[in-house]
Amino acid sequence: MHPSVAIVILNWNGKKYLQDFLPHLVVSTYSNYRIIVADNHSTDDSVSFLKTYYPQIEIIQLSENYGFAKGYNLALQQVEADYYILLNSDVKVEPGWIEPMVALLEKDTSLAACQPKLRAFTHPQYFEYAGAAGGWLDHYGYPFAMGRIFDVSEEDYGQYDQPRYIFWASGAALFIRAKVFHEAGGFDNYFFAHQEEIDLCWRIQLLGYKISSCPASVVYHVGGGTLPKGNSLKTYLNFRNNNIMLYKNMHGLRKWYVLAVRSVLDFVSALKNLLRGDGGYFIAVCSAHLSFIKWIVADRKKSVFPKYRKGDLYGYLRKNIVWLHFVKGKKKFSELVEE
Repeated sequence: MHPSVAIVILNWNGKKYLQDFLPHLVVSTYSNYRIIVADNHSTDDSVSFLKTYYPQIEIIQLSENYGFAKGYNLALQQVEADYYILLNSDVKVEPGWIEPMVALLEKDTSLAACQPKLRAFTHPQYFEYAGAAGGWLDHYGYPFAMGRIFDVSEEDYGQYDQPRYIFWASGAALFIRAKVFHEAGGFDNYFFAHQEEIDLCWRIQLLGYKISSCPASVVYHVGGGTLPKGNSLKTYLNFRNNNIMLYKNMHGLRKWYVLAVRSVLDFVSALKNLLRGDGGYFIAVCSAHLSFIKWIVADRKKSVFPKYRKGDLYGYLRKNIVWLHFVKGKKKFSELVEE
């Protein structure tokens, strides 16, 4: 029998996306999968909709909105499978999207996770922001991806169609070995949402596993359905969680050097936006750094730290993409890695 796959969608007031995209999901062609919707205490009628129109879909009802990280952790404690696919509700899939990912990880036991190629639902010839063709990390903790540097997304013309080791796989469509997810400690509940998958993939690499892209599988992501771009809470969570992630997963003098540089760069970014009239961005960044300090002083024990520090890091660029992108004008992934 083929390995078992549990597709788990964490839903919060996402009835519209369930209506739009479940019809594509339920006709997936893989022979041994099931679909589970973990509902994060929605206030719309998502659950009643599922019970009425999709009785074959399993439902896990959580008692409150725990956010992405803890919501998935609680749900996956109740799900047994060989592989999990953590899938955003605003992702459109096509028949045959699961098989390439199963084949990739079954062939290489050193791989713990992979992600399909993410294209933008509204502009399907372009890569989507939240992962594109596979996530990378630069020397100062800035995430980027094959096909997306900051807000610049490339057109997909097959330039990233070979599987490649990456640093992180997007939480919008994360394919992962169930046993490794739990071995690594799952997501860090403290993150609530944003960058929790990067932190998890970093800890997985420190366990000695690898992460890969799987371009033979393609999905289409709407993006920004819960917290749209420019939202102050999103800005706050991204900056706070990025600093926490660096503190946890780096070590030695390098950690303190990187955190010091990031503090300066983050302040410059905040000040630049303030001068443009975006006071919300400025306040969110400053609040994030204050919360990071609070986390160091009082809340570190609430987070999941790496269990081991072994193995090489893949998908890691030992350069500063802020300098390369904004000063030297590098817009494409291929220009960064060849610099």
